[in-house]
Amino acid sequence: MADVTPKPRPKPFSIPRQPMPEQPPMVRVKNFKEVPYGLTPDLAILEATRCIQCKNPQCVPGCPVSVQIPEFIDLVAKGKFVEAARKIKETNALPAVCGRVCPQEEQCELPCVLGKKGEPVAIGRLERFVADFERVTGNVEIPQVASPTGKRVAVVGAGPAGLTVAGDLVQMGHDVTIFEALHKPGGVLMYGIPEFRLPKEIVQAEVEYIVKLGAKLECNAVIGKSITIDELLAEEGFDAVFIGTGAGLPYFMNIPGENLIGVYSANEYLTRANLMKAYAFPEADTPLTKSKHVAVVGGGNVAMDAARTAMRMGAEKVYVVYRRSKKEMPARIEEIHHAEEEGIEFHLLTNPVAFHGNDEAWVTEVECLKMELGEPDASGRRRPVPVKGSEFRLPVDTVIMSIGNGANPLVPSTTPGLNTNKWGNILADQETGKTSKKGVFAGGDIVIGAATVILAMGAGRKAAAAINEYLKTGAW
Repeated sequence: MADVTPKPRPKPFSIPRQPMPEQPPMVRVKNFKEVPYGLTPDLAILEATRCIQCKNPQCVPGCPVSVQIPEFIDLVAKGKFVEAARKIKETNALPAVCGRVCPQEEQCELPCVLGKKGEPVAIGRLERFVADFERVTGNVEIPQVASPTGKRVAVVGAGPAGLTVAGDLVQMGHDVTIFEALHKPGGVLMYGIPEFRLPKEIVQAEVEYIVKLGAKLECNAVIGKSITIDELLAEEGFDAVFIGTGAGLPYFMNIPGENLIGVYSANEYLTRANLMKAYAFPEADTPLTKSKHVAVVGGGNVAMDAARTAMRMGAEKVYVVYRRSKKEMPARIEEIHHAEEEGIEFHLLTNPVAFHGNDEAWVTEVECLKMELGEPDASGRRRPVPVKGSEFRLPVDTVIMSIGNGANPLVPSTTPGLNTNKWGNILADQETGKTSKKGVFAGGDIVIGAATVILAMGAGRKAAAAINEYLKTGAW
């Protein structure tokens, strides 16, 4: 039965990509509400009719969790929104999250045939729409799970990788317990991504879905401190462990003045604002410095999140300082666009060389050097080269360092026999998640370094299949 009666389909190539309504820039910088409103049912159907239903769709291989994209979009075009959401959930347990934060322009939308001559189908926006429709209309159903196998799996970390592993394994009939170090589950979805980009009620609803499937959840459980991986296996009776602890160790530049008061890591700044709700202080317990002039160092999605958060926290000026050009920025195009709309100033081809402070050790200036692009480096991007004599200073009272994160060292350092690389990432097979330690699997940022939500989920899906096989056969 259709949720909305669709109109006759027009020709796909004659329909432009449908824009998603959103808050005006000067309104949204004064609140933490979600920026886009989402598609309406009519807009969703119109956008879905743009899909030409390729015989050999390349969008599916572009999705790390292999969502059957043409099938769910065809259901949207027919007005069958709930059925479309359930089609996505066959391979993706977190569609409302992925529809909001996945880099679709680099993955499923990149190979879309329509994108060769115009704009690709808005796959992410349609995914978000149907997931929201299913939830808001009260149509979320918990699917049947397989009969109990008697096998127990511990999942360390309730981020995207861990939640995906847990959701898949529970449906296979295994007894799964998720251990989360923080007081709320969700990992980077809760502490890293701001409310205006990913509302926390959405994350909580997705986590509740995993719990309703049958996964157990223990928060405030710091594996490696309260209990070790070896103890989970030997004493607590778990048959396998999945480690998805993420990349929570912030990087710094190690330049003069980086230890001044007012210099934050993006991790701390965003955790205070998101998980601790600093924007609601004093109703919430954790405050943030009241800043007037803020410099955010970096050019990724986390840098955009930090800059846009600082603006909403009342800053008069927010600068993004990035050592390459706009073309090389790793942030999503949409995030850069939103930041520009909101009045954030970009100092591109610019690199900090020192921070200066006052007599009370508070940061007051960022000393910068202009850069120019030289030959490509190992990343394939042109290496920034300093321009002699181009030093200048920006007056600031807050600096947010957003130049990347390393592997959380706690679990590897307390788990003998678990091999890591020189950066501290756990060495695991990319297709199975198997580590050097029998019965222990790993995936997500703790293995590949700081990356995207959907890549972590893709690793989780592969690991869940391998764990299931291991539990059945015992073969390593």
